[in-house]
Amino acid sequence: MDALDGRILAALQRDGRQSVTDLAAAIGLSPTPCARRLARLESDGVIEGYGARIDQSRIGFPVSIFIWVELDSQSKDAIDAFERAIRGFDRVMECHLMTGSRDILMRVVAADLADFDRFLEEKLMRVPGIRSTRSSFALRTMVRRTVLPVSA
Repeated sequence: MDALDGRILAALQRDGRQSVTDLAAAIGLSPTPCARRLARLESDGVIEGYGARIDQSRIGFPVSIFIWVELDSQSKDAIDAFERAIRGFDRVMECHLMTGSRDILMRVVAADLADFDRFLEEKLMRVPGIRSTRSSFALRTMVRRTVLPVSA
């Protein structure tokens, strides 16, 4: 990756809907080489996809909950089984395998406390291999970035 690639990534993070022509003009490159670079960044997996950022509160999920999960076992099979189970839970927005005393950190969205309770009882607590969980409700989001720091 070079400086032009960094400028492409920075411009796309600001506006992922712009045309290749507009993108090329924004970074000072002609459209054809810009399109080739863009295709390479996509095929190399640097650009994973395109999508809209949606305000979770405005679509009925104003609550974010962070859940620490401790598994009975930290074996590869146990972690893989947990991962397979939670991939089917659409309320799980992020899930990270962590170091330290807790194994997993998840961010889950919910409509309210009762909705979260249903998620726990009907989904998460039915996943085999969980030793314990601890939940913390986010009071407000202080920083949320969607733009990664790339050299431009």
